[in-house]
Amino acid sequence: MKISLFIPAYQAEDTLEGVLERIPPRLWECLETVVVVDDGCTDGTSEVAHRWAARDGRIHLLRHDRNLGYGASVRDGLERVRESGCDIAVCLHADGQYPPEFILPLARSMESRSVDLLQGSRHKGGGARRGGMPLYKILAGKALVRLENSVFHRKLTDYHSGFLFYSRAALDRIPFERLGPSFDFDLQVVACACALGLVVGEEPIPTRYAGEVSHLVPLDYGVRVLLVLLRYATGGFHRLCSRIG
Repeated sequence: MKISLFIPAYQAEDTLEGVLERIPPRLWECLETVVVVDDGCTDGTSEVAHRWAARDGRIHLLRHDRNLGYGASVRDGLERVRESGCDIAVCLHADGQYPPEFILPLARSMESRSVDLLQGSRHKGGGARRGGMPLYKILAGKALVRLENSVFHRKLTDYHSGFLFYSRAALDRIPFERLGPSFDFDLQVVACACALGLVVGEEPIPTRYAGEVSHLVPLDYGVRVLLVLLRYATGGFHRLCSRIG
């Protein structure tokens, strides 16, 4: 199994090195490439990536001259790792909230279950509360998930984790370049996967809240989520994906 990682990073000088250090040796044995996407950082994020790239030629820095947004970082990271010939690509955030230690087990589970898009769920098994997620986020998330399940006709517990695993089929078929640059990018990916008939699944992951700085604006994000659902319900993502090629 060949795996590639991409790490969207914004002002991650203090956390990026710790994330890279946590990648287990067994996972390094499977890695094709690791792409750090510096989204117009003004701190030392790029310097950290450069240091690691000097140690290992599989690590690459992709730098935006200005801040383009989370979705743009994920999109550009996906475009780069798609070219690596990997079997599975994984989005790993630079703030340390998601566990690199779980990547290999989840990738194996994904492969054995023939899942095309796998999301690490913070809510399945109660991990969110144990990990310190604020109660208001848990309640708001559950309300949105109930609505999302009704629109997508799925039975998932978490549509808003950024810990996403992409199969080769997902990398080849989802039109990432046509999706928007904001924080709802991941939900747009899920919508495309559903529209294409790809298998979407989840696995529980531990959740860690330790004072990370979030650049997400809750009200704006909530409105964007509702617009994604409306677009899916009215056939917008089906039309978007049917125009591929």
